[in-house]
Amino acid sequence: MAKRDFYDVLGIAKGASPEEIKKAYRTKAKELHPDRNSDNPDAEAQFKEANEAYDVLKDPDKKAAYDRFGHAAFEGGMGGGARPGGGGFRPGGPGQGDFASAFSDVFDDLFGDFMGQQRGAGAARARATRGNDLRYNLRVTLEDAFSGMTKTLNVPTSVTCDVCDGSGAAGGSEPQTCPTCSGLGKVRAQQGFFTVERTCPTCNGLGQTIKNPCRNCGGAGRVEKDRSLSVNIPAGVETGTRIRLAGEGEAGVRGGPAGDLYIFIDVKEHALFQRDGTHLHCRVPVSMATAALGGEIDVPTIDGGKSRVKIPEGSQSGRQMRLRAKGMPALRGGPPGDMFIELAVETPVKLSARQKELLREFDKLSEENNPQSAGFFKSVKGFWDSMKG
Repeated sequence: MAKRDFYDVLGIAKGASPEEIKKAYRTKAKELHPDRNSDNPDAEAQFKEANEAYDVLKDPDKKAAYDRFGHAAFEGGMGGGARPGGGGFRPGGPGQGDFASAFSDVFDDLFGDFMGQQRGAGAARARATRGNDLRYNLRVTLEDAFSGMTKTLNVPTSVTCDVCDGSGAAGGSEPQTCPTCSGLGKVRAQQGFFTVERTCPTCNGLGQTIKNPCRNCGGAGRVEKDRSLSVNIPAGVETGTRIRLAGEGEAGVRGGPAGDLYIFIDVKEHALFQRDGTHLHCRVPVSMATAALGGEIDVPTIDGGKSRVKIPEGSQSGRQMRLRAKGMPALRGGPPGDMFIELAVETPVKLSARQKELLREFDKLSEENNPQSAGFFKSVKGFWDSMKG
């Protein structure tokens, strides 16, 4: 198939200026790049065709030859008269050996946003880098989580050097623009068809070098120091709650903003209460006599007080009773949770002879007072009879 006219490929007139040619190629390259046209099988071929056209038309000598002889100017079998200056062009033509140079002309436009290489902003970011965020794990008791608290923390972190004010340079001097990367913090290397970018080895990505470093911080602009912070722990926190303290993290590099401090809460297990969100559970032992006859008991509450609970006559182990609004407060507002009491009927131990005698007598008189036992053994008898059948 015959090659298309290079001007038609780029969509420009034959007398287009170099700026118009470059602008047209940028538009075509963005439009036809294979990464952006995965559903178009012809995109790659069209992209290469645009590259070939631009590689010729951007070069004054090649463009003059193309304007005079067309595609024949780059064919290996062409006679000497068709080679301007007698030198001619390299066999293989554009789109092969010079593809990388053509592509690199619009590399910034195609991938600048992705790579973050807008030069002015890049240099500014290199000079001032935000500090790292810090994490502090804080264990609190369930009582503290219930009432809230103010806690003083000693946090080891990096703070801005007060001798050089974070610049890293001594004696009032200023950091110098890195000569290797011109302040970008990154350098480029051509590898085949692609331009590879890496961190500048001279300034380690900062974009600046320091000839006379500060003795206090060694040129880092930061020093290690323990800080005391007063932190308000709100009522209702639970394990996994995260508290953010903006600007209390590691100091920034070369005057950059500080990071944040994140406090992660871990609530200790309690000897009496088990937590389920805003609800609390408490297992309370009761005597066999109290469970059978009924009565009243005092149970503890998380606020340090107690509540009197009435035990119904004939209560069994596992029975639950609710104390409304006696649980944990809600962290972000709303009603407090409830407290659930679970009864655990206790079997007496180390009985005296008289107690054993009374229990045996009681057992003989209570054959009809154990409905669960009667129902269970009735079911067992039916099961055995069915197995025999």
